[in-house]
Order: sequence, then C-alpha cells, then structure tokens
Amino acid sequence: MRHPVFAANWKMNQAPADAKAFLKQFMASYPRQQDRQVLFFPPALSVSVVVDATKDRPDIAVGVQNIHWEDAGAFTGETSAPMSRAAGARFVLVGHSERRHVFGETEEQTSLKVAAAFRAGLVPMICVGETLAQRESGDTNAVIIRQLRAALATLAPNQVANCMVAYEPVWAIGTGKTATPDDAATAHRALRLELKGLTNDREEAVPILYGGSVNRGNAGVLLAAGDVDGLLVGGASLEADGWSGLVRT
Repeated sequence: MRHPVFAANWKMNQAPADAKAFLKQFMASYPRQQDRQVLFFPPALSVSVVVDATKDRPDIAVGVQNIHWEDAGAFTGETSAPMSRAAGARFVLVGHSERRHVFGETEEQTSLKVAAAFRAGLVPMICVGETLAQRESGDTNAVIIRQLRAALATLAPNQVANCMVAYEPVWAIGTGKTATPDDAATAHRALRLELKGLTNDREEAVPILYGGSVNRGNAGVLLAAGDVDGLLVGGASLEADGWSGLVRT
C-alpha cells in the first residue's frame, strides 16, 4: 500500500536563511511519521540548507525544482542532475506547468531531463496538466497522457515504476480554483491506466499526486479521491505551521 506523499514546491521563495528558520519551526511541530512521506523542493540556493536540516529524518526528503539534461558544460545559470544529487537531493520536478508555459520547456526536453535524472540517481516527479481551453474542449485525458508518454519515452518499464507523477491542471495553479475530487480521480485514473502498460503491470508502484491550489481546507477531500496518492503544494507550503498541519491531514 502506498503511503501518501506531501510535496512542498517553494518555487522562487525561501532564501537560505528563510529556509533554515522554516525548517527549525516545522521540525519542532512535526515529529517523525511512519505512514507518510514529506518532500521539499526548495530553490537551488537553499537545497543544501534543507538537506542539512532534515538529515536525521528518513520520512523527509529533498528535491530540486529543475535540472538541465546535460551532466556538465557551458550552460550558464543551469544546474545538472549530478550536481543536484551531490548536494543531497533525491528527487526532481520535471515538466512543471511553469517550466512548460513560462519558460517554454518542450515535451522533448522533459524526456531528456527524465533520462538525466535516472543517470544521476534522482527520482523524477513528472508533472502533467491541461490548460483551461484544453479542458473545455474535452482534451484533458489526451493532453496528460501525451505529456506522460513523452516524458517517459526513453525509460524501461522498471524505471517507469520508480517514478512519481503529479497531475496539476494549469487552470488551477495559483488561481484559487481547484479540481473537484471527481475531476482529480478521473484524471488520475486515466494516468494509472496508461502507467499499467508503461510499467508492465506495476502501475500501483507509482504515486500520483494532485497539485493545484491545494490548502488545508481541501487537502482531506482531495486525498480521499480515487487514485490520489498525495499532494503537490505551492503557496500553502510556505508557512511552517500551516504546512505542518497540512501534512498531518
């Protein structure tokens, strides 16, 4: 049985000193848990601070928000997967909607980044999601399955089974709008069915998280929806006491 996963995407927030203060407060109010996993995705400059603060907590792990697909080279401003692993990260977000829609990340690039993650020993959390126009035209499942297939195109079934997936409808991210539990369950069911073939029937090994304006008020009903194995949270993960309460949902 999969334990729920609570992932905090801090985006471009929490500088090193802020991250240190956050973790001190959070760790004081959140004792070690055996039945769930908490992930932090801080900005790159704060990764080492979060790794150090959580080093004695096996129920908490750290990831990076982005990687380049090359392992090294003349790519000013970028961070590689091997560098991220060396800094203590174990996970990486790939294909987040902001990477796709703000920075123009392509489906081919998500595939390259997933391959780079596996070369370095990072677990990719592959983000998929439709825009409002795609949803209104009835294309949700076609879009998210296409994105999933593209990201996983270079992987063997046993590697796919060691990934994570996050469904984050673009129209719900940072807007205050949230998919209903039925909406989330429908999308997650489609992803789970696609993963069945991609993993050679090991689809149950892959946690599928929901992301999109998640907060303490709606976390419980979203987690209760079918095939929702956890939550990818943005703004509601930036305040230590609030995040501590949310991850105990």
